[in-house]
Amino acid sequence: MEIYAMPGHLIRRLNQISTGLFLERMNSLGLTLTPVQFAVLSALRLHPGIDQATVAGLVAYDRATIGKVIDKLENRGLLARSTARHDRRAKELNLTEAGHTLYATAQPHVLAMQPDMLEGLDEEERAIFLRLLEKATLAANEHSRAPLKLREPDPLLHRR
Repeated sequence: MEIYAMPGHLIRRLNQISTGLFLERMNSLGLTLTPVQFAVLSALRLHPGIDQATVAGLVAYDRATIGKVIDKLENRGLLARSTARHDRRAKELNLTEAGHTLYATAQPHVLAMQPDMLEGLDEEERAIFLRLLEKATLAANEHSRAPLKLREPDPLLHRR
């Protein structure tokens, strides 16, 4: 089988394309934001006060990498760390006003560009592709170095 027909190669290419589209759109808006930074802002918006390990699970990133992302967001004033009320050794993470504003500014543009990532597919094909991609991703989740760990009752991607 040629590399160009292998799922791993095609998934990597589609990730490159989606990341490029995301960065291009954010840059055109004058926003400094990466896909993983957007994911962290989204997780904290939905789950204020969670810790770094929980953020890592919610966005399926390894703890070391997510720590660097969180440091950058904190240094930019987009999130704040504070001592957890339930455990003085733990740190809670919360979006700042600037973090909420950046998320609110970026979110409609992120939603609007989703079809661009699957250019060439019509609406029905996109829906089928996304269902199959979700199924394959969830089935292989535990093989990841950073498995997705959703908090109940979080909806999985786009539940039927």
